[in-house]
Amino acid sequence: MTTTLYTLCGTDPARPFSPHCWKVVMALHHKGLAFEERPLAFTAIPSVENGFSKTVPILRDGQELVSDSFRIALYLEDAYPDAPSLFGGPGGVAAARLIEGYSQHVVHTAITRIALIDIHDILAPADQAYFRKSREERLGRSFEEIAAGREAAIAALPAALQPLRHMLAFQPFVGGATPLFGDYILFGALQWLRITTGALHLPSDDPVSLWFDRCLGLYNGVARQVA
Repeated sequence: MTTTLYTLCGTDPARPFSPHCWKVVMALHHKGLAFEERPLAFTAIPSVENGFSKTVPILRDGQELVSDSFRIALYLEDAYPDAPSLFGGPGGVAAARLIEGYSQHVVHTAITRIALIDIHDILAPADQAYFRKSREERLGRSFEEIAAGREAAIAALPAALQPLRHMLAFQPFVGGATPLFGDYILFGALQWLRITTGALHLPSDDPVSLWFDRCLGLYNGVARQVA
């Protein structure tokens, strides 16, 4: 059975950058599943799988098609119950939903203010036009207005990550002694920042930086290979 994961890239397909796609990349490795990754430009997404989804990730697992990173993780948990669990039970699913909310409403917001121009600059012209229009409509401000606050956003990033730092004072991963999907949710956000801007914008001895480095080392360092 062939498993294909459609992800997001700019002009360089060797540098997929979507935070949501990185969640699934790590989840597939966690489950020990072989898969083919097919990075796509923004404007190419509607052309695959007969327009199944306007966004990636999209997982094609044999005859099954699933979109949305959390739905894909739930699918993998049900379809491959004998492989290592992504959640550790129903309580882990609920906790991951909370982490997802924190990541998308707090961490992604902070990263967007830092990385917006960097993302734009790694896209092809057609994708740049789409990205600028869609993001300016969503954010209610021009790219230039957002970019003017970049240094302040970088300075504010450590505070946005304080809940994660608090947890890491007690355990090496969000999942405890070993990672779970909650780790991959937050890792995906910071991997997005690292790939698009070239830096984590945190001190190297910050507990979040140390956790992130542990995540980069998982699964033979697969995530570290993309820079």
